[in-house]
Amino acid sequence: MKSIVKLAAGVAVASLGVTTAKADSIFVGNLVDYTGPTAFVGKHYGPGIKDALDYINANGGISGTKIEYEQVDYAYKVPAAIATYKRWKSRKKMVALQGWGTGDTEALITFVAKDKIPVWSASYSGHLTDPTGKNPKTKKPAPYNFFYGPSYTDGCRALVQWAASDAKAKGIKDPKFVHTGDNHPYPNAPKEGCALYAKELGFKVLSPIVVPLKPGDFKAQCLTIKESGAQYAWIGNLGGSVISLLKSCNTVGTDVTYIANVWAGDHLTIKASGAKDFRFPSASPFWDSKAKGMGLIRKIHAAGSYDKSITPTHHYVRAICSVYYMKEAMEWAKANGGLTGENIKKGMYVKKDWVPVGLEEVCLPSTWSATDHRGTTVVSINKGSLVDGKAKIELETNVTLPRRDDWIGF
Repeated sequence: MKSIVKLAAGVAVASLGVTTAKADSIFVGNLVDYTGPTAFVGKHYGPGIKDALDYINANGGISGTKIEYEQVDYAYKVPAAIATYKRWKSRKKMVALQGWGTGDTEALITFVAKDKIPVWSASYSGHLTDPTGKNPKTKKPAPYNFFYGPSYTDGCRALVQWAASDAKAKGIKDPKFVHTGDNHPYPNAPKEGCALYAKELGFKVLSPIVVPLKPGDFKAQCLTIKESGAQYAWIGNLGGSVISLLKSCNTVGTDVTYIANVWAGDHLTIKASGAKDFRFPSASPFWDSKAKGMGLIRKIHAAGSYDKSITPTHHYVRAICSVYYMKEAMEWAKANGGLTGENIKKGMYVKKDWVPVGLEEVCLPSTWSATDHRGTTVVSINKGSLVDGKAKIELETNVTLPRRDDWIGF
């Protein structure tokens, strides 16, 4: 565990414990993975959080209040995340958290609810979307958990819906679906909910295939996929693991359409794996987009510390959306009782079809309520292939899923 960034912002340390509207600064913790098994994408998302916070501070903060923050690389280890959270809560008087993985975010649900500290995680686990325990399947109400974008389960449901149409167009009468991924909270998060929807749509759902999150030789798993007869394989992992899986399956000649979660698809993965017709969801434009709000994204990037020698992934863009929803909830809180965690949470419920100012056409219109933390159920489905040595990504379709009661928290 290593403290990466500390911004004092020129304020007296004594003021850090004051979390009212009169405070000169507030503290926000930020968990990142720059060295653990999800660092492949963490190295792009974490800088997006940092650059956005720096840009906000350089341009007036939260209506004059600076955001003091600290990035800690917890290497994807849940105990380290919990220990860091407790330190920030007791010593820094943290009012909000920009979190990271599914294992640690789900482990912290009870802590943040008790302490009234809102979290914007980079985990999009559907388990985080039920604030009241409305769904009998919800294991634990998560009233202080938020994230930007569709849940992992909704992303998978949208791709299964696409796969059903694809199978029909190809004349596949009894399509088969299989989940692949490590036996870990992150790839497991959408497993049950997505499998049930696949069955609803007429798929035969096969037994899941365990694929480690660490890169390796996955020919055995690919042979299992091949022998199963699955036409559609969901990929629940990310980065090096996905690259290894796609390469291994090409070697054994697996004929399957791969559909994946949002972290498994980006131009770096497509280029390294040599992927072909690889489908994955997104919730923000890619770097070469001409969307109106990309002007602010590029200003944040230009002023920030992100490595300028590489093209930012859409994970970097999504991180900025996460911070700007928090920013505007904080602005509301400051004007309506003060910058406490409880007030910031209330600020998330004020607007409908909400897009942060300056990020039009970048962040999807989102709505959170006290009974439903599914910000959006709109899923963009992309097709990525390696063409002439370059990753080519095309938007295939947009799917708007219903807000079914039996899908919340699941």
